[in-house]
Amino acid sequence: MLTVSRLQRRQVATFILTWVAYASTYLVRKPLGVIKTDLASELGLTKTQLGWLDTSMLLPYATMQMILGPVADRYGARNTLAWCLLLSAASVVWFGTWIDVFVLMIMLFFNGVAQAQTWPSCVKALGAWYPDRQRNAIFGIWGTCTFAGGIMGTGLAVYLQRTYGWRSVFFYPALIVAAVGALVYIFLYTPWEVGLDIPGKDPEPVSKGGNTTSLKFWQLLGIKMLPELAATVFFVKIVRYCLLMWLPMYLYHELQYSKAQAGLLSTSFEVGGVLGSATLGVFIDKLFRGDSLQGTSTVIMFSTLSLILFLLTSSWGIPFNVMCMLLTGMFNCGPDAILTGSLPTQLGDKDGRNAHAAISGFINGFGSVGTVLQGPIIGAIAEWYGWEGTFYFMIIVSLIATFCICRAVSTRQDLPGALVR
Repeated sequence: MLTVSRLQRRQVATFILTWVAYASTYLVRKPLGVIKTDLASELGLTKTQLGWLDTSMLLPYATMQMILGPVADRYGARNTLAWCLLLSAASVVWFGTWIDVFVLMIMLFFNGVAQAQTWPSCVKALGAWYPDRQRNAIFGIWGTCTFAGGIMGTGLAVYLQRTYGWRSVFFYPALIVAAVGALVYIFLYTPWEVGLDIPGKDPEPVSKGGNTTSLKFWQLLGIKMLPELAATVFFVKIVRYCLLMWLPMYLYHELQYSKAQAGLLSTSFEVGGVLGSATLGVFIDKLFRGDSLQGTSTVIMFSTLSLILFLLTSSWGIPFNVMCMLLTGMFNCGPDAILTGSLPTQLGDKDGRNAHAAISGFINGFGSVGTVLQGPIIGAIAEWYGWEGTFYFMIIVSLIATFCICRAVSTRQDLPGALVR
């Protein structure tokens, strides 16, 4: 009984610590979307230049996940995650003191590099504490950190912007992220490092620094079903980051809301993401009997329909805007934790690969390439065809994501656990 009680305490502590750790990354990621109007008015940046600021942060975030994905497998999730948080905070703490666009791009670049390993490290750390049969539900609930972090990041940025001006929106969040990094380094451990076994899970011997073996980049490409999952996340994230990075500006310029209203109303999308992530596991278990791929393909199709509804009702006022943003957030963001967390963890267990971080990093990293492309693409489309053109673009991209996940369903393979049947 004592062992079980100690295990449960450790599981809860690891869940909370990794949840807070990844959510905190949005405190130094979301402010850029909030202050774009200020950067345009005070620094004279064009929409295209604002798009390139997105790319400066998101390009290294995407590529370094794929290239450095095995780092947490080799050196351990605790060391990797802690140092990444500390470096992320250090890279942007003085963002508001500069006015040169190229200096701002360099700072955002290093922020993206530092944050690249936070998701794979969290996935590896959390997955180590739970057996396969619980991962679907656990990762679904844990995945709320992505969207809750976005809400907190936006809310804090809006508050700092209104209270102290836009130049303060990175400074105070960076201090918080640094503190979280220190907590991770002190308290985050694997079950085997504290002498615990997970019921229903084979013991995983690790060295002091972490796993001593890891898959190479070209070996990951040969894993069945991995390309389809990566492509799905790629297109889903294009749509997501179009909304995360540009929705406040769209609400301000196109729908004529105030800066504060635009910033706060845009969080409806992330609130929907929290609800979708937390409930998708139950939805899949009840309606699709645990068939996660079939369930996520249906949800992504509904994401496309919600974008169409958003476009058709955009001029109907705040209630309809909030409803459509909530639905889009639920259907677009809901499957994220399964596609980039639970599924990669089970793929990493298959055939003794022991490559959870590498596979998670590849899928999430390749998907994050879509976040890189959206910046200049949306900036250019908004300038040439207006905001309505951006919605047509997102609808088409969401349809392609639906096709990719359906392709994954047709090429599924037997995996440990019950995630894919």
